[in-house]
Amino acid sequence: MTSDRFQQLRLLEAALFASSDALSSRDLQRLLPEGADVRGLLSELQALYTNRGVVLERSEDRWAFRTAWDLAPLLQRERVNRRKLSRAATDVLAIIAYHQPVTRAEIEEVRGVALSRGTLDALLEAGWVQPKGRRQTPGRPLTWGTTAAFLDHFGLESLKDLPGIEELKAAGLLDSRPAVTALGERGLLPPANEASGGEEQLDEDFGENLWPEDQEKEEE
Repeated sequence: MTSDRFQQLRLLEAALFASSDALSSRDLQRLLPEGADVRGLLSELQALYTNRGVVLERSEDRWAFRTAWDLAPLLQRERVNRRKLSRAATDVLAIIAYHQPVTRAEIEEVRGVALSRGTLDALLEAGWVQPKGRRQTPGRPLTWGTTAAFLDHFGLESLKDLPGIEELKAAGLLDSRPAVTALGERGLLPPANEASGGEEQLDEDFGENLWPEDQEKEEE
């Protein structure tokens, strides 16, 4: 192999490694002297990388280095994406935790706004809430409650260990927005020893005037 051809191979190798996208023969031809055999050089480079950890692959007229197919499964890694709950989801989670089993209509009544499907979906995806059966009332609405994963995530042995409203705020789990403030001021987030153990709440828990005049008008 002549010195010039070896340098051309090195140049193609460097260009392909440095590029995040596949390069066409025309792209690579521009890097070489006029009349250089770019296709022959690429075939030679491809042969040099046969059975290596990375291989030179061709897709139509575009070339790129790729991980050898048999090694790809060994290089996979999992990454945990931590997503902060929306304010609406935080409100709903607090209501479910302290008033379970609770229906969708009761959640909406306490919050003063309609509950979007996405809010419950986020809590279901996190594994923190689950259906708790149907209430024996007209329409038999579905009720919701927390899961064992909820207790585990927040380091609770049982629902009796749920903190009070001030402890939740101090831990950053609740904010001071009107809906949450109203829940605390009106006693709708009870102290730990009064938290539900899973039995039905009295209808009085969901009476009228459960939120301030400046209630939220739409779901966040």
